[in-house]
Amino acid sequence: MDTKQKILIVDDDHDIRSLLADYLNDNGYQATMVADGKGMWVALAEQNFELIVLDLNLPGDDGLTLCRTLRGKSNIPVIMLTARSEALDRIIGLEMGADDYLPKPFEPRELLARIRSVLRRTHTQHQPDEQGPRKYVFGEWTLDTTARHLLSPEGTVISLSGAEFKMLSIFLEHPNRVMNRDQLLNMTHGRDADPFDRSIDIQISRLRQKLREDARSPQIIKTVRNGGYVLAMTVSTEYA
Repeated sequence: MDTKQKILIVDDDHDIRSLLADYLNDNGYQATMVADGKGMWVALAEQNFELIVLDLNLPGDDGLTLCRTLRGKSNIPVIMLTARSEALDRIIGLEMGADDYLPKPFEPRELLARIRSVLRRTHTQHQPDEQGPRKYVFGEWTLDTTARHLLSPEGTVISLSGAEFKMLSIFLEHPNRVMNRDQLLNMTHGRDADPFDRSIDIQISRLRQKLREDARSPQIIKTVRNGGYVLAMTVSTEYA
């Protein structure tokens, strides 16, 4: 039985996707290549993948559109490939629900490291923990760690991407503790921030939207000037 983790590479550059597929196959993964969004949907309908490497610039629907549509259907992790000059698109990609991004050009081993990091986080999030809480309750909100979704005060299920779930879990595990961007990036992505990395700010912005926060005066996840962010609420836990 083949237990290799399956990675879907979506890139219209034949040389790049072939290089990446060969490299991932040589490093213990099973890579499938497609050239556009149509190919991506066909591949996803035919088999299950652990992660998608998605190029931003594609013929037809671009990577941003595909990521947004995918997030309405699935929480499969996405690493987006972007050109270095497309800083705004990288930010939008994170807003669309990408779990990480990698600017071109890059070394295949750097992508491999990102893939391993994202899959490690995803795997950890799905592992049952007999000692860990099944639910976090904060105010009128509930994070269900088994179903991996957020429940609104009205009981409405709000889906979270893998990155959003991890970020909210970290805040709920450390309530009323100020955490800076470097700490949050290390805890969520396993790497340090560069001076222009806004991934943490984007993920927190997305969480605030789902928590119906007033962007000008958030009450749950607050910004601490020159400090970082803090979940300013009392958190209780429920066990199975």
